[in-house]
Amino acid sequence: MHIDIKQPILQKNDQLAAELRQRFADNGVFVLDLLASPGSGKTSTILATIDALRDEFNIAVIEGDIASSVDAERIKAQGTPAVQINTGGACHLESAMIKRAVDVLDLERLDLIIIENVGNLVCPTDFDLGENAKVTILSVPEGDDKPLKYPGIFQCAQAVVLNKIDTMPVFNFDNEAFVESVRALNPTAPIFPLSATTGQWVPAWTDWLADQVRSVQKGI
Repeated sequence: MHIDIKQPILQKNDQLAAELRQRFADNGVFVLDLLASPGSGKTSTILATIDALRDEFNIAVIEGDIASSVDAERIKAQGTPAVQINTGGACHLESAMIKRAVDVLDLERLDLIIIENVGNLVCPTDFDLGENAKVTILSVPEGDDKPLKYPGIFQCAQAVVLNKIDTMPVFNFDNEAFVESVRALNPTAPIFPLSATTGQWVPAWTDWLADQVRSVQKGI
């Protein structure tokens, strides 16, 4: 006999995610779920994104980590509300965790919520959080072969960010092969090469995101 314990867990998660999605829609809030491995530059990308969009949008961040609140403190230091979720060992965020975080935010005053998921290239792909878009971040030092090794996280992405492009001369990163691999898995997702720390090419990414937020606001 085979007992599938995953399916009931996902069903419960998806039901709550649907409720969260409606709640976000009712308030005209765009929710972004950022997926990436540890060290890819998720937090630096968030900081660069906030810096570019804060004059137009009210932004909050939900930080997911196994332990610590280091990243949330960095976000708060920039003057942006941040809620820390510590999973205590779980390799991904779930919709019940997001609901608890959202309950302490004033959705009526927000335009954009950025969720920094737990650093992992596998588990977070299965869990709907009520988000409008999942975006995958890969950094140049991780290598151009990651779409081949972890196809799911690129298939589910509405956009892909290639971070730390300023390090490309140092690493043997085949950009053409990377783009070809992503396109084979996900023909429609835009790919945004950038350097979050230097600001190089960041506007292309933030302009795209701003358009997504405005589209949701028009739907209210």
